[in-house]
Amino acid sequence: MILWILLALMTAIVAAALLYPLYRRPEALAPDNAGEIEVYRDQMKELDRDRAGGLISAEEAEYARAEIGRRLLAAAGKENVDAADAAKASGLRRMAIGIVTVAPPAIGLCLYIMLGSPGLPDQPLEARLANPGNDMSLLVAKAERHLAQNPNDGSGWDILAPIYFRTARLGDAELAYRNAIRLIGPSAARLSGLGETLVVANDGIVTEDARSAFEEAVRLEPGDVRARFYVGVAQEQAGKAADAKATFEDIAKASPRDAPWMGLINEHIAKNGGTVAAPAAPPSLGGPSADDVAAAQDMSQGDRQDMIRGMVDSLASKLEADPNNIEGWLRLVRSYMVLGDRDKAEAALKAGLEHFSADGSEGRQLVALAREIGLSAEGAANPGATPKMGVTQ
Repeated sequence: MILWILLALMTAIVAAALLYPLYRRPEALAPDNAGEIEVYRDQMKELDRDRAGGLISAEEAEYARAEIGRRLLAAAGKENVDAADAAKASGLRRMAIGIVTVAPPAIGLCLYIMLGSPGLPDQPLEARLANPGNDMSLLVAKAERHLAQNPNDGSGWDILAPIYFRTARLGDAELAYRNAIRLIGPSAARLSGLGETLVVANDGIVTEDARSAFEEAVRLEPGDVRARFYVGVAQEQAGKAADAKATFEDIAKASPRDAPWMGLINEHIAKNGGTVAAPAAPPSLGGPSADDVAAAQDMSQGDRQDMIRGMVDSLASKLEADPNNIEGWLRLVRSYMVLGDRDKAEAALKAGLEHFSADGSEGRQLVALAREIGLSAEGAANPGATPKMGVTQ
């Protein structure tokens, strides 16, 4: 009932705002020719006086009377036309008032009946929290209420921490990770999550607390690629290029050549003065054979780069002829980043998104790759910030 009262009140306010200018009646104004008519009538009276006084002849008097009468009739006809226009305008005003009074409530009621749920009973917050369904905000609110009553539930903090991080509630995410670590103990996933939260909160800078968290995560789980990556980034930011290169090369050696993070790892290897291997490509895209890869190991750095660039150019040509190959676009973008050609990588990314909608599964892979390697794809990434590793533990 309260909802209906509010809807009726809002409708009345809107109708009043629309009707106010229509209800204002213009001040009654004398016709523009009212003075003109009075002048002609005075002239008639003056003509009668002149005729009675013998100032003009009877013939002249009749001629003047006919001329004045013609002008008087013309002025009176104009006055009648103005009155008819005013009556017509008044009729249109009444019609507009009727439309404004009836149309908004009728349209609003029809839309509410079609799209709303007039028969649904009111649900207070308590009832909605008891049955949140798939509403993430209600699920989070329910978990927060539980933790407010049970602050020592480490599992609850552990569940909320990554949700806070994904929704950019970085302060809450840090608190949740620290509480989970304090209550149920450290793990590689929790420490890496805490470290990554600190990095994002500090605009991509790996702080001392973040570095300690990542190093502890690596100690607990040496295969944690995300933690090892950020350890290398910390070394890179500290100016320890040799240590950073060794860290990234160790990650590359322990990772499959087609791992989704290899493009980013190779970029950091090259940035710190290392040598990257030729990117792998599936046979359907004309990738290098095993003999090609073996021969490349004996080449100079310049020759190897030329060979890699040739393969990448060949891949680009194949994609122009057959653009419906998402794996090819992903590999092309990564390869350009490995070669240090950011402009071509962005161009390839945009070209791929022209063939695959960003809302589809293939397009989402391209957008995810953009975030991973720090490219800009329609606002999907933040260039210049340290990218997140596309790895889940």
